[in-house]
Amino acid sequence: MKKNYRNFFYFGFVFLTLMCNFQTGSAQTTKEIVLKTNISEVTVFLKGAQIDRNVSTNVSQGKSTIKFANLSPYVDPKSVQVRIDNNNITVLSVNHQVNFMDSIKLSKETQALKQQLENTEDKLKLEITKQEVINEELNFLKENIKIGGSNEGVTLTKLRETSAFYSQQVNSLKTKKIEVDKNISKLNKTLEELKNELAQQGASKKEPMSEVLVAIDAKTATNCTVELSYYVENASWYPTYDIRSISISDPIKLTYKANIQQNTKEDWKNVKLKVSSLNPNLGNTPPQLKTYFLDYYTAPPRYETSFNKQIQGRVVDSQNEAIIGATIRVVGSTIGASTNIDGIFNLAKPANATMLEVSFVGMVTQTVPISTSFMNIMLQDDVQMLEEVVVTGYSGKRSLTGALAGKVAGVATLDKSKKSAPLPVMQTENQTAVEFEIKMPYTVLSDNKSITVDMETYELSAQYEHFSIPKADKDAFLLAYVRDWEKYNLLEGDANIFYENSFVGKTILDTRTMSDTLNISLGRDKNVQIKREKVKEFSTKKFLASKKEETRVWKTTVRNNKKQAVKLLLFDQIPVSTNKDIEVNADNLSGGTLNKENGEVKWIFNLAPGDRKEVELKYTVKYPKDRQLNIE
Repeated sequence: MKKNYRNFFYFGFVFLTLMCNFQTGSAQTTKEIVLKTNISEVTVFLKGAQIDRNVSTNVSQGKSTIKFANLSPYVDPKSVQVRIDNNNITVLSVNHQVNFMDSIKLSKETQALKQQLENTEDKLKLEITKQEVINEELNFLKENIKIGGSNEGVTLTKLRETSAFYSQQVNSLKTKKIEVDKNISKLNKTLEELKNELAQQGASKKEPMSEVLVAIDAKTATNCTVELSYYVENASWYPTYDIRSISISDPIKLTYKANIQQNTKEDWKNVKLKVSSLNPNLGNTPPQLKTYFLDYYTAPPRYETSFNKQIQGRVVDSQNEAIIGATIRVVGSTIGASTNIDGIFNLAKPANATMLEVSFVGMVTQTVPISTSFMNIMLQDDVQMLEEVVVTGYSGKRSLTGALAGKVAGVATLDKSKKSAPLPVMQTENQTAVEFEIKMPYTVLSDNKSITVDMETYELSAQYEHFSIPKADKDAFLLAYVRDWEKYNLLEGDANIFYENSFVGKTILDTRTMSDTLNISLGRDKNVQIKREKVKEFSTKKFLASKKEETRVWKTTVRNNKKQAVKLLLFDQIPVSTNKDIEVNADNLSGGTLNKENGEVKWIFNLAPGDRKEVELKYTVKYPKDRQLNIE
């Protein structure tokens, strides 16, 4: 039924197109010029890409139609624009259409994979048949093992001959069965690998091609250059960083990377490539204090043992098969990741992240809440894709940037033959976006494989200090402060941290919450040891005339085991009363600074190598003796 519906829809569409051509062409026959074009330039957005093509052609006098064929099936019809730089030619109309009579030709690599898949399936069927025959022969021997009749005895010679024959046959068959079982296991593994590779290339089904028809009227026969540009989905990039610090006396080296992948069904071969900003399991981001509000039946604030956890998960299809190369993005940010061969992804979770967007070519994009640290996500096939036909026409000039405002779509991929040193990049800043232009031609294949391009490496002057909230996390975090970071046009994204030539983990470069100083967490520094403990002999409870009085004493010890002096910011807190019957007094802060609004106590230490520092935090709480108060 669905197939009949599609045919009806298609022939109706063809009839309508023919009628339109007949009416607009009047009595004059229009010539069709089919152009073979190569992609000259690609601008990859955070989601989607702008494709630019240009070609020179001869046109005859009068009306004719220029056809751009074999275009991506994911062209946005509203974004198509054509420019002809010739005053003798008038562009009458620009129309986008989908060609259901043909489909995108599979690449040689994909064809070879499909043929290998068919051959492997045939071999598997043959081995399964062998396995069934062996099992039937073994069953036949077992069922016919009885020797002689009911009135006939069995001689010793006959028994020996029968036993030898049975043993020989069973041994031979089971040996063959072992070999066949091994072959089946190997073939199944090969089959799965081939299917995964084809799925990664998005070659599970054929897609209808796009075409653009440009009706023109030429005053005279002439030669002209035709430029075509359009927005296409299923391409994208997201930023990541490598942050390296040799020591706290050296500047930071920050490498800006673009992770690009595309599955537009068009290979971008030797194109001028741009990326545009239009559209970590133990965390390395230091914790933040929660205000300790004190009231009856109110518990002290709790802290997670690990901050800034990574979000992990698996993306599968409706058959529970892993989807390779699916794109996962944190909604409202530029943080993203792709699934691996097992459909697994992991990415750093920003502090306020609540939703993930999951997409893959040919499947319905899902937006799901971040509910657990490991998420199982199932995508459904996009059944509408082959049922919809869109024909859009317009003429005149139109801003592609305007047509793309707010536009979002897929993820992008570079040729693995290009490698290593950062590519020459030119950076330009527009009013609404930052573009990085790679100055050498580059190839990005439509195979949905994600690769990384080093775009820029910056050497940043930084100030270093250690930061610790031992109440929430016993470790000290090394922070680097970079001023004037805005001029580097950084976007938020995952960052790999390398300190003292060692990989120490991941963090988030969250540029959305930064002011004039960029704070970079370089991870946990185990050479700065911190211990916080309750002094029980001084933590007491007293009963006065009408009130209870409870005292708490906390001792924090800091030791610098580094060979360099360090600056340490140490934080603790006392409770803040929200009830007039509850009185909180700070008895001893050991020289710390108290913020009375939120109860935060801060110490700033400069510790020489091997130095040890001890601070005491003591506070007393008084409240009515007939009430219960939960004091830490």
